[in-house]
Amino acid sequence: MHTHHHHDHGHSHGAPKDFGRAFVIAITLNLGFTMVEFVYGFIAQSSALMADAGHNLSDVLGLVLAWGGALLARKAPDSRFTFGLRGSSILAALANAMFLMIACGAIGWDAIRRLADPPEVASVTVMVVAGIGVLVNAASAWLFVKGSKGDLNIRGAFLHLVADAAVSVGVVLAGLAILYTGWNWLDPVTSLLITVVIVIGTWGLLRESLKLVLNAVPANIDLPEVDAWLRDQPGVTGIHDLHIWGMSTTESALTVHLVMPDGFPGDAYLDRVADGLQHRFSIAHSTLQVERGDNAHFCVLHAPNDGQTD
Repeated sequence: MHTHHHHDHGHSHGAPKDFGRAFVIAITLNLGFTMVEFVYGFIAQSSALMADAGHNLSDVLGLVLAWGGALLARKAPDSRFTFGLRGSSILAALANAMFLMIACGAIGWDAIRRLADPPEVASVTVMVVAGIGVLVNAASAWLFVKGSKGDLNIRGAFLHLVADAAVSVGVVLAGLAILYTGWNWLDPVTSLLITVVIVIGTWGLLRESLKLVLNAVPANIDLPEVDAWLRDQPGVTGIHDLHIWGMSTTESALTVHLVMPDGFPGDAYLDRVADGLQHRFSIAHSTLQVERGDNAHFCVLHAPNDGQTD
């Protein structure tokens, strides 16, 4: 006999936070600064400043994407989208990472082109504008510090802003060096360094978001540990068909078959298991199926002899 049990505790997660106020402030600050930075970068003939403005523009679009993903993730489930639109936050994180990589290509290409014939740079203007950028990006990043610890989508927005602050510091230093040495080639070289910093900072976000899109086990969950814990529960002689995936950048789901020769243990037992999964492993949405083990059962996603059954 198979019992597919849905329980209150396993489905009691709330909608993800959308950080609406933080997004509005950060987008407004960065959009205004991006326009100012690009104009002064053009006037000062600074490819580093214009590159930083281009990256800031990508961050504005990235913030809009992240906010959109966070808002969509709050949509309640319906008859078509039975998990709601929680996966939107994962798509937003992936789109952010891909958009940043494209921006890196554009910045790098422009820097290489200018390196062959570096224009004269108004270094004082570059330093002043980039210095303002440090303040704007640092203040914006601070708004997302708390959320970045447990949400990949928010972390994407946070990393963009932190990278921008660091990049602006680099532009200030380049402007200072040009002021005292007259080496205008330092400006496009700084642009190339900016590109490297962005790629390094974005790679982890791209990798993690792509894994979540492909329904990988979230990075904060140890699958063997969950497996061992489930097998350790009273009355359980084996498990199979264990699947764990991210519903959003903050929520995880699990399905598993529990082999219990004594039969269905009652709702209270399954509620305790669900509570354990939530508190020990942050798996808030779990579906547990109980069977006696009278017949051999195999996960349809695996071959019968690949070690997935007991």
